[in-house]
Amino acid sequence: MRVAVADIGSNSTRLLIADVEDGRVLDEIDRRSNVTRLGAGVDSNGALSEEGMERVYETLAEYAESIESHSADKRIAVLTSAVRDASNGSEFADTVKERYGLEPHVLTGDDEARLTFLGATSERDAEDHTPTLVVDIGGGSTELVIGTGRSADFHVSTQAGVVRQTERHLHHDPPREQELGDLRGEVRAIFLEAVPEERRRAVSQGIAVAGTATQSAAIAQELEPYDPAKAHGFLLDEPEAREILSRVAAVPLDERREIKGLDPARAPTIVAGVAILLEVLDAFGLEQVEVSEHDILRGAALGL
Repeated sequence: MRVAVADIGSNSTRLLIADVEDGRVLDEIDRRSNVTRLGAGVDSNGALSEEGMERVYETLAEYAESIESHSADKRIAVLTSAVRDASNGSEFADTVKERYGLEPHVLTGDDEARLTFLGATSERDAEDHTPTLVVDIGGGSTELVIGTGRSADFHVSTQAGVVRQTERHLHHDPPREQELGDLRGEVRAIFLEAVPEERRRAVSQGIAVAGTATQSAAIAQELEPYDPAKAHGFLLDEPEAREILSRVAAVPLDERREIKGLDPARAPTIVAGVAILLEVLDAFGLEQVEVSEHDILRGAALGL
């Protein structure tokens, strides 16, 4: 079966068209990502902005052409934190269905965790019993999922995301040290409260998916243009992540956009993203994480 999945997140809108058979992705036909910032302002205003929705609509119109040309059998959209939290989220989901023929799934935190873990571990040994953390840093939330093999047995969706924390804390350009400290302090408290200590101590390895992780891998390797094959499987250790945070936080936005390996569209939120990732490493006592291109898009293709 050929499946098309549009992942409409708080910071980006992404597309995967893939051939799926017997619980496996046989081939990725098309994969795209656009920064659409749908979640901008939701934390303070409680609603999706007209500008943010329009950016998503323009992107979905482009994706619809590819979906149609590749004759996808199943066409779905997954909608996460921004749409869950917004007062006009259901109306937005209806428009996505009516205009673009995508069956909308407004995911609960449980759904998001299950599909994220499934996507991240889909090509791993199902009998591997190593306690594994999968972290998905999004625009409005960070999903922390723990499990073994391909099954999760603990998850939490936290109110820590790159758009949300940027809007709350980073008011100067470049951000001030106090602002960054406040951001990290809030995120640290969120994670320590959200995950029991015994669960954090039990984790032996981590997999990081989504934009912050892949962009960090790209910056570390100075990938221009971006190469998914080099980002996927990259081991990002704590000292390198700390050095990346120092680099991106030390310069104003215009200079940050020029950093080799960084997508300029992600420059406004990368500081918060790497700060959140460092707090994940610290909270779980991990020295490194494996960056993965296999995330909720792949999980949705397999699990929905």
